[in-house]
Amino acid sequence: MPEADEVDEEEEMPLSLRLSIADTLTLGNATCGFMAVYFTTTGILIPHLTGNDESAGMARHSAATAVILMLCAAVFDLFDGLVARKLRSSPMGAELDNLSDLISFGLAPAYFVLVYGMVADDAHQRMAALGAIVVLLAVVLRLARFSCVTMKDGMFQGMPSPFGALTVVSIVLLELPFVATLLAILGTAWLMVSRVEYPKPRGRLAGAMLGWIVLSMGLLAAWAFDAPSGQLLLQTGCALQLVMGAVIPLFATARRVNNFRDNRREARAAQLP
Repeated sequence: MPEADEVDEEEEMPLSLRLSIADTLTLGNATCGFMAVYFTTTGILIPHLTGNDESAGMARHSAATAVILMLCAAVFDLFDGLVARKLRSSPMGAELDNLSDLISFGLAPAYFVLVYGMVADDAHQRMAALGAIVVLLAVVLRLARFSCVTMKDGMFQGMPSPFGALTVVSIVLLELPFVATLLAILGTAWLMVSRVEYPKPRGRLAGAMLGWIVLSMGLLAAWAFDAPSGQLLLQTGCALQLVMGAVIPLFATARRVNNFRDNRREARAAQLP
């Protein structure tokens, strides 16, 4: 009888409380974001505050681990959408996705910027804190707008938050002068809340994105373990991330302009006798 009661309770569980496979991947996204904050704190911030002279190597390993975890979060975010479209998603799937994205692509990169402002020699802590707040708020606004605004199929409005987060940490890892770093971070935050269109990672684009993430993980590992030319490889990868962030909207804008011109030509042709 007790077993029968348990079965009845399970069958009567509301659909909103049942996690799908896509939801499990989404929770993996949130876990990776939280662990990125953990490694940023324990491996970079605490050794700096305690004056650990042997923290340089630890900081490099921890920074690489934190960014790799953000990359893993991006992989989970990529696949939970694919799985949800192929199988099914629970009624709370969209809410879980937004909350997980806020942790992994809002809090984690913003905290990374904040800690950078505290440990870098030429950084200004308060200005870095301001940049971190701007990044966090940009992701919050972007996720809120994504839930309210309906875009045409296959396009995002504004830089997607995973792409924006990876661009922000790439800017920090490039080790540019502080003013240039801060301006680039603010520019990335603006792109996330802008109306510039970015294509959704589907089909070949999703495969290319996954390949780029794996390559980025390899570059970070080479840098963390001080491989030959590891620093140069990392800087090259970070620079390419910035270039893609700037070039993709240019292509999207050019396509919109061309479509607008084509529509005008068709309208004029239709008006001719």
